[in-house]
Amino acid sequence: MSAVYGWMAAGLCLTAFVSLAVVSSPELFKILYANRMLFFGLIIAEFGLVFAIGGFAVRMGTATAAPLFLLYSALNGVTLSGIFLVYTGQSISSAFFTTAGTFGAMSVYGFVTKRDLTSLGSFCFMGLIGIVIASVVNIFFHSNMVQFVVSGIGLIVFIGLTAYDTQKLKGVRGGAAVAGALALYLDFINIFLMILQLFGDRRE
Repeated sequence: MSAVYGWMAAGLCLTAFVSLAVVSSPELFKILYANRMLFFGLIIAEFGLVFAIGGFAVRMGTATAAPLFLLYSALNGVTLSGIFLVYTGQSISSAFFTTAGTFGAMSVYGFVTKRDLTSLGSFCFMGLIGIVIASVVNIFFHSNMVQFVVSGIGLIVFIGLTAYDTQKLKGVRGGAAVAGALALYLDFINIFLMILQLFGDRRE
């Protein structure tokens, strides 16, 4: 688990560094967000990397899976840099520390509990499918209420997945540790975004 948390921490630090670097460069930020094809190309690349790492990390081994995970973390930093223009710095900091505390508590619970969390994982996965469907539908309706509900449910789902994923990852090593780091990284990022959407103060 030390390898899992180590890679996860490295990914989060890289994401934060890249996000700050992008938002600190008006020229680079303008290039990335003014060109929709480029932005959506980055999103597609991220999805491809998630599927590659999640599905083939064990066969790849650490030497291949780890650089791909770091590349994904960097790309995610680019696409997440826009939050600095939407939300205040104080809101982002508060959401981060709240996420860290929540994630840490649920990860510890998942690691030490003797209860089998498989049923919780299945329930959260079904909730995740519902979130995806509702989010796609809301693209056409632009309902703030639907977005609020989706964010609230999403927060609960990813908190549950944190405990489930932690329990599932006990004893992993090699490329599987990188895949595990990706799973926990995604849980952390999604909890952070849900908290930010629910409680973050938007810039005027």
